[in-house]
Amino acid sequence: MPRHHTKSSAPGGSQRQLRVGETVRHAVADILSQGSVHDPDLEGHIITVPEVRMSPDLKLATIYVMPLGGKDVEAVLEALDRNKKFLRGEIAHRVNLKFAPEIRFRKDERFEEAERIEKILATSQVKRDRQQDDEE
Repeated sequence: MPRHHTKSSAPGGSQRQLRVGETVRHAVADILSQGSVHDPDLEGHIITVPEVRMSPDLKLATIYVMPLGGKDVEAVLEALDRNKKFLRGEIAHRVNLKFAPEIRFRKDERFEEAERIEKILATSQVKRDRQQDDEE
């Protein structure tokens, strides 16, 4: 009986993608917290890794990062890109996969998006609409 591969409708991918992404996220967070990457642009920064998204074939990992306080984001991203080869090797040692995934780093924009939504909710028009809904 042939297997049928279907695209997952789950946000973030299949269960396997999510599991591997979380494993890679823990590995990258450990590497960065231990100070294993020696780069002057990373020194003095605490970097959070809130999410890693894996491609369906698990050969590409998109790693979302944000320096604590949101300062020097571009410098941190450039430093991580410069050290991509080292990080990929460390991930390969820590995560048991057939292939070490290619990695790319992106700025995590969740905090900015949450702040934007908070500002919208604080506008007088939204407050007025919410009061009308409460009265009805």
